[in-house]
Order: sequence, then C-alpha cells, then structure tokens
Amino acid sequence: MTAQTKKRLVFCWGRVIGLGFLFFLLAGCEVGQQEKAEPERQLRLDNLTQLPDGQTDPDSQALRIGVAAILSPQGTVLSYQPLIDYLGRKMDKPAILVQRKTYQELNDLLARNVVDLGFICTGAYLEGARNGTMSLLVVPQINGKTTYRSFFIVPAASPARELGDLRGKVFAFTDPLSNTGYRYPLSLLQDMGQQPETFFGRTIFTYSHDRSIAAVMEGITDGASVDSLVYQFAGKRNPEILRRTKVIWESPDFGIPPVVVPRIIAPAKKALLKELLLGMHHNAEGEKALAVFGVDRFVEPPPGLYGL
Repeated sequence: MTAQTKKRLVFCWGRVIGLGFLFFLLAGCEVGQQEKAEPERQLRLDNLTQLPDGQTDPDSQALRIGVAAILSPQGTVLSYQPLIDYLGRKMDKPAILVQRKTYQELNDLLARNVVDLGFICTGAYLEGARNGTMSLLVVPQINGKTTYRSFFIVPAASPARELGDLRGKVFAFTDPLSNTGYRYPLSLLQDMGQQPETFFGRTIFTYSHDRSIAAVMEGITDGASVDSLVYQFAGKRNPEILRRTKVIWESPDFGIPPVVVPRIIAPAKKALLKELLLGMHHNAEGEKALAVFGVDRFVEPPPGLYGL
C-alpha cells in the first residue's frame, strides 16, 4: 500500500466518522498496517495504538464497561458515552469506558473479570459462550427486531452483482471474530471451496464496520462485508453513503450483538445491571441515551436467538 493510499484511508475514516456514525454495535484509533508475506497476501490493519492503562480504573468501586470495536473509537465514544454515564449515575459509581483494538482483547478482559459489562459482537459472544467465560444479559431491540444481517457492499459504480464477481479484487473484513464482517463471508467462500487468500487478490482487516464502509466509499477496497445495522443507520444519517455504495448480497438473519457480563460476577451486581438496562426506555434520561445509541430498548434474549 503506497503512502498516498494510506493517507487516503486515514482521511476517509475521519470523514465518515465526521458525517455521523453515532451508532451501537455492536464496537480501535490510529491505524498502522503490516503486510503479510506471500502466499497469504493479506494486509492486516492491526498495528493499532494501545489505549492508555488509565482507561481502566483499578478502583474496584468503578463500573467498567467494555465496548468492542464495532465502530472506531471516535464513533464509539459519541454513541456509548451517554449510556455509560446513565448507568454510572444510576449505580452511584464512576463509570469507565474500556476499549481495545480487537474483539478478542475484549473477550479476554471479560474472561479475566476486568470489566463488569460488555457490549460485544455476535461472533465474539459465540466464542465466549463456548469457552464458558461470559453470560448473556440482555439484547438490544432495533426497529422492533433482535436480529441483523451481513451486507456485502461495493462502490456504486462497480459492475459486481454477487460475491463471485469480486474474485481477484481487494476486500475488507472487519475482525477475525466478527460474525457479519468475517465469519459469514468466510463460510460462503468455504462453501465455494475457496479461502480468502486464494479467492481475493488481497484482503484487509479494518477493525470497525465504519472503516470498512469508508474503505469502499473511497475506493480503497472493491468490497466489504459489514453489519447491516451500522450500514443502514449510517445511510440515514448521511445519504452520500447510499449514493456511493450499494449492497450486492444479504445474509440470513443472525442474533443481534448482545450485552454480556463475566461468568464470575456478583449476583446482585448482575441483577442490578439487568434491571437498569431493561428499564431504560421507561426513564426520560435513559430514553435520550438509547436514542443516541440507536436502540429502541433492551429486552430479554428470545429463546434460541444464538442457536446455543
């Protein structure tokens, strides 16, 4: 990747955030890049700046809320901070936003009981549930639904009409644990007898859905797999996104990215967090926080939502 291309990528990420990506989800800042040697031909944007240790308060009385990098840090703070502040006030504790650059790092924090509450991606939850390191608490309801999809998007002028048309092209994934941004497209390729390294000319990991959308908008990549909720919400806020990109494939419905707690947590704290989240839409302050978050309300997980 040339210096000019990297400059364009940094510019477009900041541009998309500035255009209104204030959204849930679903969940790194300055980005470097490291290109793998052949034959993998895979560029991973994972040389990200580690957040300061001060982001996690060692005070056991603080409420520590982990947020996966579904959005880049700027979008995450704008979207989640009102909700975090609300929970802190209701629990009469300082509430701290804890971010990490990858989904796996947040899963590790939950496993070690470093955070009290986690807003994570569906794929990351499935991994944590299988490992027995986290428990499902509540799920967001958006537009009356508790499901979402993976959208494959391309530039509006692209002749591509299906995944097969992207053979040999540059494609953006979100995170190795992302359900919509990696695992689902990987399963489609495997059904075709392919792997990303053999099917695409090159792949990148952007580590947030808004960055993947920006990469397609600016022509950095020929396609990307993104969270449908992030894409739709962003398109409403900024119609230019819908003018400059298009969806060529939609997955079946998946269980929406959930809210979880560590497996080892005080029952009283777990019950209080659940009560506060489920009741937010009945409180004027809570309603405002939910609106910024892009969520109708939090609900009990429907049976079988994640197939576990």
